[in-house]
Amino acid sequence: MTHSPSLEAPAAQPPAVPDSGWPPPAFRAPGPPRTDANGVRHHDGLTYAATAGYRPCLLDVHVPAAEGPVAAVVWIHGGGWLEGDRRYPPPTVPVELLHGAVLGAGLALVSVDYRHSLEAPFPAQLHDVKAAVRYVRRFAAELGIDPDRIGVMGESAGGHLAALAGLAGPDTAEGAALEGAVGVRGEASTVRAVVAWYPATDLGALLAHPLPMPPLPDGTSYPDPFDALLGGTAEQRPELARAASPVTYAGPATPPPFLLVHGTADSLLPYGQSEILAEALRKAGGEVELQPVPDADHIFLGAPDVTPIVTGSVAFLARHLEA
Repeated sequence: MTHSPSLEAPAAQPPAVPDSGWPPPAFRAPGPPRTDANGVRHHDGLTYAATAGYRPCLLDVHVPAAEGPVAAVVWIHGGGWLEGDRRYPPPTVPVELLHGAVLGAGLALVSVDYRHSLEAPFPAQLHDVKAAVRYVRRFAAELGIDPDRIGVMGESAGGHLAALAGLAGPDTAEGAALEGAVGVRGEASTVRAVVAWYPATDLGALLAHPLPMPPLPDGTSYPDPFDALLGGTAEQRPELARAASPVTYAGPATPPPFLLVHGTADSLLPYGQSEILAEALRKAGGEVELQPVPDADHIFLGAPDVTPIVTGSVAFLARHLEA
């Protein structure tokens, strides 16, 4: 049965306490949820990480009516790392479809915001995503989530971050450097399965093909997403791109199961980006499914029906999270 959720949208660290002055807490524990007519429990706008000088990072948690803790999917929005909002999927994917598919599969949905690239360059975005996973693990009992069954799912820039969350683990020096120290610490940031829609996977290859950026209403140019994400000088850019590329971390540890879904006519992030990562994952001994969407552009524009894409992605996660 598919629910129709509301659209309202590494040292040990003690739980957060109510704000009593300065400095503000690094995160806030969840309070009582709001329960809708379907029995879905909603935690809206939880502060999972706070860094001085930046807006707090928020997440929403939607937990289906169920006996006992459920597996969870962390949803990571796109927007070229420059914009986007945890509450809204791409315009081709109705929010009712995404939320309903996840909750209807018996999975909790955790939608997260993260710092945009003009707030802070990479790896701040990945630090935030990992902090969100650690937060869910720390407060799993309060949220009704099984801390051992967490997956990630994202689109475009969010697909890039989902892939990194699945691959850049603490078992290598390069991966450990990307853990970050924001929000909850002392918990694992690992995930059990990854779904990435049309992700950037090899930023070095993309740097050679600048994106066609439309002018803004005031006549100025839209910032180049890769320049904004990576920062640094032109000389530093290749190494920064390597550090921000999921393919860099596709071994030696066996990766979690991956589903990559990509339009074959994607004009912003070419289909070859998912092919590159799929090949690297197979070489590393990982389980990977690469699903082309024939003739579809970015955000699945041109696809006749996105419903099977969404439900198939959720089914992949449900299977690997044992929902």
